Amino acid sequence: MRIISFNCEGIINAANNGFFAWAQDQDADVICLQDIRARECDLVDAPFNPEGYFSYFFEDYARHAGQGGVALYTRTPPKAIISGMGMYETDIHGLYLQADFDKISIGTLLVPETDHSLASLNWRVKFMEDYLGYLSKQRRKRRDFVTCGSWQVAHKKIDLADWRKAQDRPGFHPAERCWMDEIIDGLKYVDTYREVDREGKKYSFWPTAERRAEDDGYRFDYQISTPEMRHRILHSGIYSGSEFSRHAPVIVDYDWELSI
Repeated sequence: MRIISFNCEGIINAANNGFFAWAQDQDADVICLQDIRARECDLVDAPFNPEGYFSYFFEDYARHAGQGGVALYTRTPPKAIISGMGMYETDIHGLYLQADFDKISIGTLLVPETDHSLASLNWRVKFMEDYLGYLSKQRRKRRDFVTCGSWQVAHKKIDLADWRKAQDRPGFHPAERCWMDEIIDGLKYVDTYREVDREGKKYSFWPTAERRAEDDGYRFDYQISTPEMRHRILHSGIYSGSEFSRHAPVIVDYDWELSI
């Protein structure tokens, strides 16, 4: 099973930049997109419904600062699709979409960004607290989970180019890193990319074109799994050969065959 996760920062712009043409050549079983910034009614034609895939969208009904919304594509029809996490303030922004298969669920997640205003910081903190509770409940279910998303946090020093300059900035703030610690160390979820690639200078987000040219980036994009999936992780990679958005697609291969 191959899963691609990508924060497209606007699905229409990403399509214009060649994302879907590239994705069709990757033989992915599941493609998870974040921050689609589009209404589902505007995504009825190609390339937004790629041949050979079932397409699902969960839009941002609040039109929050031009952000939000997620999408999921799968070659295997899911047993069920779950839109949202049952939390109004999260679900109105279209931040989570999940496909249930036999014994495994795959979700696409967009963690809210902050514009440094008090309101956005409070909203992000509340989301982070609520999401920990949600992940804790998932661990009690008798199935495996893979959550693909843009988490907006570089977890370790190895996950960004210059950690010394970024210690008090959003994306590497101690409180955000502690949140990731609680997910990975406390709840025992697995950072699937790091299970097979421990090298530095591997980033998935660059704030500007200049910083991308200098490879001054962050690893903000993850595929997080329940611990039982650890031994099924075969290969991981970040594709930075083309610039579809400021983020790069994260690709992980698993020893798993999807079924309903």
